[in-house]
Amino acid sequence: MSDSTMPQPPATVSPPPTMTQITANTVLPAHRTPVSFMTDDGVRLVGELSVPLDQPPVATLVLLHPLPIAGGSMDSHLFRKIAWRLPALAGMAVLRFNTRGTKSESGASEGVFGAGGPERFDVEAAVAYAVAQFLPRIWLVGWSFGTDLALLYGLLPQVQGAVLLSPPLLRADDAALKRWNRDGRPLEVLVPEFDDYLRPVAAVRRFGPVRQCVVQKVPGAGHLLTGEASVTDVLNEIVKTVSPGHPDLPSSYGVG
Repeated sequence: MSDSTMPQPPATVSPPPTMTQITANTVLPAHRTPVSFMTDDGVRLVGELSVPLDQPPVATLVLLHPLPIAGGSMDSHLFRKIAWRLPALAGMAVLRFNTRGTKSESGASEGVFGAGGPERFDVEAAVAYAVAQFLPRIWLVGWSFGTDLALLYGLLPQVQGAVLLSPPLLRADDAALKRWNRDGRPLEVLVPEFDDYLRPVAAVRRFGPVRQCVVQKVPGAGHLLTGEASVTDVLNEIVKTVSPGHPDLPSSYGVG
């Protein structure tokens, strides 16, 4: 009997992946590494870098957290979810860190809270760290206090643009907005429908001087962007801004 007529073993068929519903506490696969880096004024900051398991990142998100004296940190709920989901679902690297004087479950950064002044060095150090790791296409994602930091200090040569979540515009003034307008880099602004500081209609007016700025309403949301519907809306808008053409994020994830 020739080899061609020999009985062949049955083909092995891999079972379909098990689909898991994504919930508030879902942590999807990624390489996650605790990191630290120094600012130019000598303050050591702590953080975490999350990158995709099976591919080089297509873009990088540097997260600037809410006000630390009001409980904001790199572990604020929305930033945890960005780091837990987007490396797997969108192929993005995520760098989150505690600004000076900020403590959270992930660690304590040195220094003292500077009310948004010396935090300039923190933004610069985080972006420099991402550059040193050869991470591609760096975008800033600021939330509340972090939006002021992005507007004031985010026009660094290596930064592609910024996404602002719940911007209060308490520290960033019209001069900062005019600098973004002159520069021309993309600026996406996501404003909760029921924000405590700045609501969508007012936000359109305040960001009017920035011709390239896009203001989007987050329906039904408050300043803290709680609830899975708000989280899903925000993460989808971030991904579409940073990676145009990317489909909506799935509500479940296959393992196996």
